[in-house]
Amino acid sequence: MAEGKEEDVKLGANKFTERQPLGTAAQTDKDYKEPPPAPLFEPGELSSWSFYRAGIAEFMATLLFLYITILTIMGVNRSTPNKCASVGIQGIAWAFGGMIFALVYCTAGISGGHINPAVTFGLFLARKLSLTRALFYIVMQCLGAICGAGIVKGFEKGPYERSKGGVNYVQHGYTKGDGLGAEIVGTFVLVYTVFSATDAKRNARDSHVPILAPLPIGFAVFLVHLATIPITGTSINPARSLGAAIIYNRDLGWDDHWIFWVGPFIGAALAAVYHQIVIRAIPFKSRA
Repeated sequence: MAEGKEEDVKLGANKFTERQPLGTAAQTDKDYKEPPPAPLFEPGELSSWSFYRAGIAEFMATLLFLYITILTIMGVNRSTPNKCASVGIQGIAWAFGGMIFALVYCTAGISGGHINPAVTFGLFLARKLSLTRALFYIVMQCLGAICGAGIVKGFEKGPYERSKGGVNYVQHGYTKGDGLGAEIVGTFVLVYTVFSATDAKRNARDSHVPILAPLPIGFAVFLVHLATIPITGTSINPARSLGAAIIYNRDLGWDDHWIFWVGPFIGAALAAVYHQIVIRAIPFKSRA
């Protein structure tokens, strides 16, 4: 019997069996051995070129992400009063989701393709990377976002100012609580998808079902934007909000800014807890 099956029996996962084995009950001999958690501090990383290369990849990916998405927002806003003459809200959502798909695909093999401090935070809580690397990624992501928004403003300052710099803020008719809730749930959807799409145990078990991890991640970003653009403009990415707010630098970008850090970090933490404890049951397995 495979190790995974033995663990599931100890946990009672197979007490009431299915006629057709499902989920973790459908383990094969290709089962996956859980790697040890990443150390909290990894001083050796600081002398490794791969560490800095990963940070540069996160910087460039976030720069390109802000550049394309803010330009898309500007294009839609210039089409007033008839936004249907442009790509509209659906096009903005596609721009965000499509860029995440492309950039995660490009950088996954170098840095893991986080491009988002909330994703980095969630993976850190799950001990997928060290605190050293997590802090470095977040700094590089924020710097990349600032540069990406700065390039847009440098190219098209007039349209940029008229489009309010693509900053996130709680839209008229919604409360700050509405905005915070939308950011928490939206980030939960994103980070939960990241965990599921990159779960090596799932890939080992379901190797007969090929999956391109960036695709569901990008699609999750697209769907969350469709749902929450009318509420907050959709952040689910603190670096995206910070870069836009710093370069636009008006009260509109700062009044609700705390929401776009607190909300995504809470959502990411909930997703990490849900995936590690409920879906993977890792603490119980280690105890068993």
